[in-house]
Amino acid sequence: MGGHYFSDKQIEELKRNPYVDKVSNKAITYSEAYKHHFIHELGQGKFATQIFREAGFDTQVLGKDRIKSFSRRIRIMADRIDGFTDLRTKYYGRPQTKERTPDEEIAYLKHQVRLQKQQIEALKKMNFIHRKATKALPKKNTNSSKH
Repeated sequence: MGGHYFSDKQIEELKRNPYVDKVSNKAITYSEAYKHHFIHELGQGKFATQIFREAGFDTQVLGKDRIKSFSRRIRIMADRIDGFTDLRTKYYGRPQTKERTPDEEIAYLKHQVRLQKQQIEALKKMNFIHRKATKALPKKNTNSSKH
């Protein structure tokens, strides 16, 4: 699976666009303003490629796949509670172990209890199905060697 890399000239051109925060030979980080603009324009019924062109991007340089994946990602981001915030800086590496407040500890433990109750119910159902299936099997005759 090959990737589309930008030349030095294309990188310089992309850097001049006010909607670009960062650009490397592999990737582009778009500004939060552009993400809001993009969602707004999608809501107006415009196509992704048209929005990129109108924002001053050369769609031939970006390529269809990059535009398509950006459009897909940005729609998901728009529905998140965190919005367009880049969560990679918030959630990376090993989870931090910090002291919880009593309220946070209670909420966490309640969540754990709910999760365990669901797991117990699932195990009960599996056990019931297993017993039912075992009863339905024909019994093997152990006295097959009569004299």
